[in-house]
Formats: sequence, structure tokens, C-alpha cells
Amino acid sequence: MENTIYSLIPPLLALLMVALTRRVLLSLGTGIVVGALMLHDFNVPASGMKIFEIVRGIFVVQNDAGGWEVNTWNVFILLFLLILGIMTSLIAIAGGSRAFGEWAIKKVKTRVGAQILTIVLGIIIFIDDYFNSLAVGNVSRPLTDRHKISRAKLAYYIDSTAAPVCVISPVSSWGAYIIGLIGTILVTHEVTNIGALEAFVTMIPMNIYALAALLLVFATALFNINLFSMKTHEERAVNKGQVLNPDNKAVPGEQSDLPESDKGKVGDLIWPIVALIIGTVAAMLYTGAQATEGEVTILSMFENTDVAKSLVYGGLVGLAVIVILFLTKGLPSKHFGTGIWKGIESMLPAIYILLFAWVIVAIIDEIGTGKYLAGIVDGNINLAYLPVLLFLISGIMAFATGTSWGTFGVMLPIAGEIAAATDITYLLPVLAAVLAGSVFGDHCSPISDTTILSSTGAGSNHIDHVMTQLPYAILAAIVSSIGFIILGFTQSITISLLISIVLMVGVAFVLRNMGAVKVDTISE
Repeated sequence: MENTIYSLIPPLLALLMVALTRRVLLSLGTGIVVGALMLHDFNVPASGMKIFEIVRGIFVVQNDAGGWEVNTWNVFILLFLLILGIMTSLIAIAGGSRAFGEWAIKKVKTRVGAQILTIVLGIIIFIDDYFNSLAVGNVSRPLTDRHKISRAKLAYYIDSTAAPVCVISPVSSWGAYIIGLIGTILVTHEVTNIGALEAFVTMIPMNIYALAALLLVFATALFNINLFSMKTHEERAVNKGQVLNPDNKAVPGEQSDLPESDKGKVGDLIWPIVALIIGTVAAMLYTGAQATEGEVTILSMFENTDVAKSLVYGGLVGLAVIVILFLTKGLPSKHFGTGIWKGIESMLPAIYILLFAWVIVAIIDEIGTGKYLAGIVDGNINLAYLPVLLFLISGIMAFATGTSWGTFGVMLPIAGEIAAATDITYLLPVLAAVLAGSVFGDHCSPISDTTILSSTGAGSNHIDHVMTQLPYAILAAIVSSIGFIILGFTQSITISLLISIVLMVGVAFVLRNMGAVKVDTISE
């Protein structure tokens, strides 16, 4: 069943169950079990052993000497989540969240202003999508809560500014990874008239989905666009003061019943986050320099950096700062223990989902879902349709597999091969289409780690975030598809980008004037 249409069953089953039951762990677990059974011809013991091996591989892997060592990437990501949960909890107990909320409510007078500030933070924190999702959420949440902005909308803003900015920024973990792949593709196909970095920069205006998604985010804030279920969440937040769906039992990142100091200051929230940012960036440069062979440059440092390790280092710096600030408040010592436990507890739902997502991604990889989808593309098509076709295929693959980076790794070489075998002038447009489609699929996928961490950072229910973001992502993808068709036929970056922008702006104005997608009771 590997590399065939049957390989779509596990991810589609999990996605269908998520939509129908809204029980993420049950749905992912079902997809995992079915996928393992398919891999081993429904041999139950062998399937169970496969699941055990994958789970073990999340935490430990075999080294070249045959011994076992810690899988530092996964373990550090989980550790960073716990550190961030503890930081958030201690900030709240120290009174930092309350103080920031009171300050922000005086400085930022409108709901639009609160949303724009969140979006701007999402854009300027572009170093890494994981870091972006969690840091922006923790800074913005007190402000958006005070302005009665639903957590679902906050999660949408976080998710739709994280990956779209990272994928077009050369100085980011994403940019460095992509530039490395592009360099290999250029060498493989003997393309010498352009370098990897120059190719990446040239492709930025061709990444139509990333730019369309960012435009839609601003339009949503400015024009109060609330598509489908987002309207329900916004009406509930404004009219009833419920930023969360009252049916939500466990919300990642949310801490309740915490004692709060009345001596808190804005700096109790700002300085730990600043320390976290500086510590993480410094650690990324340090780990990148350590791993770089040959000349050390800014680009080489970001290309070779250990993101997961850097997040932990930065997290420990931020944690140290809030611990120092916490101790200066003269709070009872039991509050410190409460903060640690509540912080860990708040992140457990996100960690459970992330663990299950990692397992099903491994199952999907072994059963060949990505290879089957990639195999649908061949050279027997009108070249003008190549960009839009690769955009859609990459979107489906990222949606089904839950990984944009994995889709990059599979689809970029395939796109390069197709362009080299047909018309090399299509090389950059098809590579850009793969990048755009991968981000689109990642935005729609409930098993994407970025989607999970965005809902975690916002303190939103995960499925609420998935279902409310989906219409916005699809809308941006429709506009992008038209843009890629134009790009394929004209090979003009300027024409395709301008038409896409005009379409996106036009759609935004149409939606602005449609009562069905506006919350009319909101006072700006």
C-alpha cells in the first residue's frame, strides 16, 4: 500500500475524524493505528511494535556507534514549551500580565489597534515560526483579552504572520534552510547565472500566497472581516465577554486560578520576553557559528543553527529574568511552586497533541503519502499551468503530512527536476510555487506543529483555531492560484503580483460590505 492512493487513508481518516468529533487525540490516534496496520498488512503485534519504535524515536535515537542518544530536537522543543509555560505563569503571578493589560488598554484605545499591534509583532519577530507563535501569543494575549478579541482570532493572526514572514525572510531558520536546498538544486542542474541567495530574494514577490495571507490579515483587522465560524467567536467575545469558547475544557497555554500580585509592573512582562528574544537570537548565532565549516557569515550561521537548542537557551535566559523579578516582589514561597506546576500543567495539552502529531507524521512518511502526491506531477502538462499545479500539489501534501519543511524537502527537488527537463526559465516560478503551497497546506492542517503552537501561544482551543483559520487560508489560496496561473502564462513577476494584490484588496472591500461576514455589534 506504500506510495499508492491507499497511502492517503491514514491522514484523511484523522482529518475527517477531527472535523466530525473535534477530539484531536482520538482522531490522531485512530490515524496512527490504521496507518501502522496498513504498513504491516494488519499484523497487530508488528503494528504495535512499529508505533512503539516511532514513539521511542521521538525521545532517543541510535547513533553511528550503535548506542542510544537523546533526540535533542524533539526533546528541546518539548522542554521549551514547558519553560515558556512556567515563564507565563510566573509573569502572571508577579502581576506582569495585569500591569501590561492595564497599560495597553490606556495606550491602545481600539480593537483595531490591538489587532494591528499583534500583527506587527508577528511580522517583526521573524527569526523562527515556533518562537514567533509562542512569544507573540504571550505578549499579545493580555491586550487582546482586554479588548474582547476572541482567542480564535488571535491564533489566526499569530499563525498567518509566522510562516508567511519566515518563508520570505532570508535571515530566518526557514530562509536558511530553503536557501540551502535551492543551492543544491542550482548545482545539480548546472545553473550558474544566479546564486542561491539571489534566487531566494528574486522569488520573494513570486511567493504569492505568503503575501496574500499577510494582506488578508491586515484587511481582517482593519475591515473587521469575520468569516463563517470566526463570526460566532467574535460575537461571543464582544457581547458576552467570552474570548474562549465556553465548551472548551482544556486550552493549551491557559492558566487559571493563579494568585496575582498588585505590585506588578509592565517590565515584569516585557523584560523576560526581551531577554527571551535576545537569548534565542544570540544562541542561534552561536550554535550556527559552531556548526559552520569554513567562513562564518550571518547567513551560514542561520543556515546551520540548532533552532531547538537555541530556543531552550533563550528560554532559560528569559526564565532567569522572570525568576529574579518574581523574587523581588516578596511573594509567598508557595506561589513560586504554584507557578512552576501551573505552568507545566498549562502546556500538557499542547505537548500531548504535538506527540501524537509527530507519530502520525512518521507513519505518513513511511507509508509514502508524500511520494504518492509528488508522483502525480509529471512533465506531460502545459508548462503554463506548472506553477499553479505545483502550488496545489504542495498544499495538499503539506495539509496531509502536517509539515511544510518536509514538503519543501520532497517537492523543491521535484519542481527543479521538472523545470530542468522542460524549460529552465520556469525554475524560480515553480520553486516559489512549492514554497507558497507548502505554507498554505501547513496553515490548513490540524496536525501541523506550527498550527498547534499557534493555538498554544494564543491560548485557543486547537480545533477552534483550525476551523476558523481555514476559510481565510482558502481565500488567500484562491487568489494565489489565479496569480500563479498568470505567472505561468506571462512569466512576469510584476503582472502576476499586481493582479494578485488588486484581487486581494478587491475581495477585502467586498467582504467589508457584506453584513454576513461582519460583527456589526462591535464598536471600534
